[in-house]
Amino acid sequence: MRGVERRFSAGQLTPGTRLVLPRGIRAVPVLDYYRRPYTGSARTVWPNVIAADGSTVDASVVPDRGAPTRIAILSGFTEGWYELRHATGRTDRVAWDVRKLPVLFLYGEFGATNEAPYHNRIYTLALQALSHNPYSRRIAAK
Repeated sequence: MRGVERRFSAGQLTPGTRLVLPRGIRAVPVLDYYRRPYTGSARTVWPNVIAADGSTVDASVVPDRGAPTRIAILSGFTEGWYELRHATGRTDRVAWDVRKLPVLFLYGEFGATNEAPYHNRIYTLALQALSHNPYSRRIAAK
């Protein structure tokens, strides 16, 4: 089961906007998202997320254009909500039934990928509550 995806894009999303989540959230990165997505073996505590380039980033802060892509499955919710606190002062709060949708998919693309069809052009943050992790968990082949 999937909740409604909320997507915030350029124009409504600016560097410095903050994503606020309840305490105790864990993040597992989604690797190779554009070809054959799977979750990595590393797990971090929010707001630390492993980005597509392998660096650990503070995913609670929306970065400037050109920052690495961050895609993760977030879990550990006891309350289903997040807030997007825009640099302009506006706050968007989204809530859902965490008993039915216990994980949150995080997709932040900030212009660093050259994958089709984006080619360094997209600047977006998308969030969607899910009933389970849709990606298999495996370690990347070396």
